[in-house]
Amino acid sequence: MDLSSEREALKAGFLKAAGFGDARRESMGGDASTRQYERLHRAGATYIFMDQPPSVETAPCPPDATPEERAKLGYNALARLAAGRVDAFVATAGWLRAQGLSAPAVLAAEPAKGLAVLEDLGDDLFARLIEAGQDEAPLYDAAISALAKIHDAPVTDMLSYDGVTWPFLTYDETALATADRLLVEWLPKLKSQLAFGDEALAEWEAIWSPIRAYGAANATVFCHRDYHAENLLWLPGREGPARVGLIDFQDAVRAHPAWDMSMLLHDARRQVTPQRETACLEAYFALRPHVDRARFLAGFHALGALNICRILGIFARLTTRDGKPRYATLMPRLWGYLDRCVADPELTALKGWLDRHVPSEARA
Repeated sequence: MDLSSEREALKAGFLKAAGFGDARRESMGGDASTRQYERLHRAGATYIFMDQPPSVETAPCPPDATPEERAKLGYNALARLAAGRVDAFVATAGWLRAQGLSAPAVLAAEPAKGLAVLEDLGDDLFARLIEAGQDEAPLYDAAISALAKIHDAPVTDMLSYDGVTWPFLTYDETALATADRLLVEWLPKLKSQLAFGDEALAEWEAIWSPIRAYGAANATVFCHRDYHAENLLWLPGREGPARVGLIDFQDAVRAHPAWDMSMLLHDARRQVTPQRETACLEAYFALRPHVDRARFLAGFHALGALNICRILGIFARLTTRDGKPRYATLMPRLWGYLDRCVADPELTALKGWLDRHVPSEARA
């Protein structure tokens, strides 16, 4: 029996034991990760079947690992990604649901096998609804209300649900360093006219070092980490923040509250206007009046710039290494967001570096 047949037999056995052996299975394909999804149809209801083989990614980060140990383990450990682990999804979903938010209910799971059956929250992704002509304002307002509720919730060092636990780690300086370094590593491979010498790289590091330290020192809230219109589902039959269905949150960490705001408002896959950005920030401040506005905006611009540089580096890597040229077509939008961030006078050094080393023709 080949590996694919063995995996299929494992999945069929899991579904039978979980009471879904008679369900009709409909492939939904995968996402940008190593997961695969199926929609299960049984007795007029639908469910989501998650398949994440546990051995296909490098290891996640042990809570007490040193930066050197994390480097040996690989990128997931360095960046504090969950390596797609189902136990991370289950424990995080449980935490979110305990806050009154709409993560999928976990109906059955065997984390060691990388399998789970989940509540089906439907297909009404914010991005698809907006593309179809729905007014984006109520959707973004709801996204902000859910984000504010998440940020108001206390966090602990361990997430747990139904006997499944997962360490809740901080988006620390080591993890943040993997973000800014992606751009200087991969952009020259996409844009052959670029070359960053030792002096430029040393200056780049000097610019980001205090920003990373600030981000780690102010990591105080639950951070979804991939909070954007492709991962938010509209559930109008529910109330308040629960109208926002949450998926793809297994990489959650403790982080600065500006990080998820950047993910939402610096969306690579759809244009978020300056006006929408301003409206969302104002809505957030209204819901969390104790937040220091000036300090938050400084963090939003600095960590937003870091996040955008991270995504630019990832897209350059996907284009050059993985042969996925469509990601290069999204990069000009990201450069536009980055221009918004570096207009902050506190980021003059970063703006100057980019102006000197990445001319406008390299940003097209």
